[in-house]
Amino acid sequence: MSWDDYVTAWSGLHGGFDPRRASPVVRGWVLCAYRIGSLLGRQRIAPLTVTLAGLLLCLAVPVVIGLAGPAGLAVGALLVLLAAFADGLDGAVAVVSGRVTRAGHVYDSVADRLGEAAWLTAFWLAGAPAWLAVAAGAGSWLHEYLRARATTAGMTEIGTVTVGERPTRVAVAVTGLLLAPIAALVAPAWTAPALTVAAAIWLLLQVIGLAQLTAAVHRALR
Repeated sequence: MSWDDYVTAWSGLHGGFDPRRASPVVRGWVLCAYRIGSLLGRQRIAPLTVTLAGLLLCLAVPVVIGLAGPAGLAVGALLVLLAAFADGLDGAVAVVSGRVTRAGHVYDSVADRLGEAAWLTAFWLAGAPAWLAVAAGAGSWLHEYLRARATTAGMTEIGTVTVGERPTRVAVAVTGLLLAPIAALVAPAWTAPALTVAAAIWLLLQVIGLAQLTAAVHRALR
């Protein structure tokens, strides 16, 4: 599958969003996923296999932190990055191999939500307040639920790209898990506050993103 054919198929699965017109970071990310996805597709690796690999990486984050404590935070950040990369690859493999299915889309969405719950569980294990981790996770879930319901109701596009999309959650999770051990080098007691701030930022971005998406859904469906 050529790059242009891939973009056309990818755009159709993402509400008509054309990555060629996106920022260099987003465009480069999609292009990288296309190239690696093409390689995996030639090896006959199933999209579901990639999805499950990403989920297992996510579930390993709280395990690592639970076993290693603050020393495992940096490892957790690496696992989040690898999981995010796998999350981009499963869709690429499905597109280039012609194995896009509605079931695969559902499995991918469920894996994303479970993965984010695992990251926030890691925040809690390392000292962030439980209520804040739960609230941040609920904000993420509501953000995605609103878009899914709006699509079912007839919204033909993604509505808008908000500040609370999944790449933002990945960035906050990685940053929080990296900054916490650095803060611990200055003072061990700073680990929990650093992760608390990261979880609070996560929640704030979800609230703002939810407001943006709500406005877009209202315009699309009124």
